[in-house]
Amino acid sequence: MSTVKDQLLENLIAEDKTSQRKITIIGTGAVGMACAISILLKDLADELALTDIAADKLKGETMDLQHGSLFFHTSKIVSGEDYSVSANSKLVIVTAGARQQEGESRLALVQRNVDIMKTIIPPIVRHSPDCKILIVSNPVDILTYVVWKISGLPVSRVIGSGCNLDSARFRYLIGEKLGVHPTSCHGWIIGEHGDSSVPLWSGVNVAGVALKNLNPKLGTDSDKEQWKNVHRQVVDSAYEIIKMKGYTSWAIGLSVTDLAGSILKNLRRVHPVSTMVKGLYGIKEDIFLSVPCVLGQNGISDVVKVTLNPEEEALFKKSADTLWDIQKGIIF
Repeated sequence: MSTVKDQLLENLIAEDKTSQRKITIIGTGAVGMACAISILLKDLADELALTDIAADKLKGETMDLQHGSLFFHTSKIVSGEDYSVSANSKLVIVTAGARQQEGESRLALVQRNVDIMKTIIPPIVRHSPDCKILIVSNPVDILTYVVWKISGLPVSRVIGSGCNLDSARFRYLIGEKLGVHPTSCHGWIIGEHGDSSVPLWSGVNVAGVALKNLNPKLGTDSDKEQWKNVHRQVVDSAYEIIKMKGYTSWAIGLSVTDLAGSILKNLRRVHPVSTMVKGLYGIKEDIFLSVPCVLGQNGISDVVKVTLNPEEEALFKKSADTLWDIQKGIIF
């Protein structure tokens, strides 16, 4: 007879052999450096390694962080253009990648990023065969699939930052609407990190009080309070920030640090991150999308089996189809 735990969690346990808390960040752009400063201030690493192909930028950012060593507890900050600097990492965070150019299709952008990952991932895995890889570069779901294919690592150790940030934005905006701190507002966004993400309105609650019980039309077109706009704001927020400041950095840096903390401290917290969803909700292809996952020292150890209503399941499948249309054209 299956227990509640058996019904709730799907096991994906892997082995972990490393002990030192070394983190490598690939890419010293705005996102990479937001990850770096957040990780240092949260005291998550014994050693932080940075790598980038832009030598001067890499050296300058490293020196700048090293000069702040008095104010945090990470004893060693190193950097290099050669991936050997990443050796024996427990966690590798990939923020490097090509940005979409004007008029460029998503497939063309993905293909350029595939070529970049083919130069990054093999030496990373060679130098840190037991690492977990956390993909932040966009389009994150497709690139997580690409890195999994290139790396040869178990699916549990290749993780996309996915909807962890979308869900944080969702909870913040719910809190703003209710006048309650976001940590007390619970809600999940799953699926693609992007335009086709799926808000799980059925699970939105404060102190166990389901908002759907108070407003049965929550999140629908006929909802007079227009809660659907909250999800629209989540989807649009990155575009808005990019339009105003040129890129997003702080929130994604904090979100990645949140994930890194769960992995390195073996917290077994549940996060909506991008993982293989083949076999879930009738999906038959090797597609990576965000679903609630238990994160710990082995990467993803379990997937929480969320019961979706028919509308949510249809939207999730649509999210999968959107990615598959692009993914099936990738040339390795």
